[in-house]
Amino acid sequence: MSHATAAMPAPNLKGIDGTTLGLYAATVFLWGVSWIGIRAQLGVVAPEMSVLWRFLLAAVLMWGWVLATGHRVRFGLADHLRFVAVGCCLFSFNFLSFYYGGLSVPSGLLSVVFSLASVFNLVLSFVIFRQKVEPRVALGGLIGVVGIGLLFWPEIAGAGFNAAALTGLGLCVMGTLFFCSGNMISTVVQRQGVPLLSATAWGMTYGCAVLLALNLVRGNAFIIEPTVKYIGSLLYLAVGASVLAFMSYLTLLRRLGAARAGYATVLFPIVALTVSTLVEGYVWTPLAMIGVVLALVGNVLVLRRPAAKA
Repeated sequence: MSHATAAMPAPNLKGIDGTTLGLYAATVFLWGVSWIGIRAQLGVVAPEMSVLWRFLLAAVLMWGWVLATGHRVRFGLADHLRFVAVGCCLFSFNFLSFYYGGLSVPSGLLSVVFSLASVFNLVLSFVIFRQKVEPRVALGGLIGVVGIGLLFWPEIAGAGFNAAALTGLGLCVMGTLFFCSGNMISTVVQRQGVPLLSATAWGMTYGCAVLLALNLVRGNAFIIEPTVKYIGSLLYLAVGASVLAFMSYLTLLRRLGAARAGYATVLFPIVALTVSTLVEGYVWTPLAMIGVVLALVGNVLVLRRPAAKA
């Protein structure tokens, strides 16, 4: 593993083109509104079961895509071990951690914690890949996180940090670490020359296997709530927030590196807040407006191409 890592090519850090910006916008939008779909699934079906149905459908779609395009499907044991790790980090445990953490933590604070993925990715990229952290990128990430903190400060201040809230916060941090660890493993997989479609399909498959085992252990009923609300949210989460969003995000990992790609998580809460304004009547405050400005400024700092030297 160490030898393979040492031989990895440098990440592609070329300027941001239109396609990359499109992928970035798609990732932010698709995941930014996914909280609506997740909320629509709460109630009748156990969380582990809802996540299983989501990624089972997503995996079927991914495998159809892989086979239709003739991508490679056979890999060695080392690759499959990495696929298992990706499945655990990106397609199972991170979602379960955030769901159960969200039961005792306000949704705003949950979004703030997840926005720290940009910072965690910076640290992990330095520790694992020894990628140099540009001061401008680090500053942009910090400004963005501060902006998100201002956006949700009323909820943070009123969170009431009792034992249940602390446990929930710990689960949210753990979910973010699972997500970021999955980023690092996916980066390694892609640098080994594994096609992105194939790696994602295998990762979702192993994630489903983990979720199936969890459901069997917990004795959950294998049911689907027969309502338009539940089935509609399931289809969106499987197709939009899983297949399309993960393909967009994992492509960004290859194009931008984990630090810049992970900054998309800072903008998720802003999208969610905009939807909340339209659907739930969220009232904007001066502090929230300042927070949005800071998050956008940080985003520009992270994505802007450094000026060429004369």
